[in-house]
Amino acid sequence: METTTTGFIVEAITAAIVDHQLTPGAKLAEQKLADQFGVSRTLIRQALFQLSRNRLIHMEPARGAFVAAPSVAEARQVFAVRRMLEAGVVRAFIAANDPQHIEALRQHIAEEQNAVQGGTISNRTELLGDFHVRMAQLLGNEVLALMLMDLLSRCSLITLMYQSSASAAYSHEEHAALVDALEARDEPLALRLMDEHLQHVEAGLTLPPDKSI
Repeated sequence: METTTTGFIVEAITAAIVDHQLTPGAKLAEQKLADQFGVSRTLIRQALFQLSRNRLIHMEPARGAFVAAPSVAEARQVFAVRRMLEAGVVRAFIAANDPQHIEALRQHIAEEQNAVQGGTISNRTELLGDFHVRMAQLLGNEVLALMLMDLLSRCSLITLMYQSSASAAYSHEEHAALVDALEARDEPLALRLMDEHLQHVEAGLTLPPDKSI
């Protein structure tokens, strides 16, 4: 019951951030949230901790929790690093040539489709990002997977706030096309599709001018 309640609180706060009801830099007071949700401050702390792990909020000692405010420059740097790292992932994935890896990615894509069609915004965003982490995990490279997880979480707030449902659906379609190229072991095509995909995701974000949001 506690896990369900915490998950509900996390989803509700995430939705409030996405809908701009909570703006970057806004303070999240524990007691106010506890009163609002009708739960203990302990459950609120658990939810805030989970949100901080997702980098949607940040905790400041003696000051409390605040909605994160990542800069546009940071988001662009993240995409630049991802393009470099994920080109290597594509090459390694094709070299491994494991049909079970392809099947695992296709199962993930099926989950993406369900999330894009009827899932929550946060679940949709998480699954679309996890596709890239999943590729590294299937290769057995946990260090790379953790690096990609960190990079993805750094721009998760911007993605949540500025990626439209149409852009999310397009990302899903590009993932499917990439898996087709991986299965065909067409490295030049797969590299091009990955690079174009990351460029499209970045371009699909309606980012404000290059300053803190």
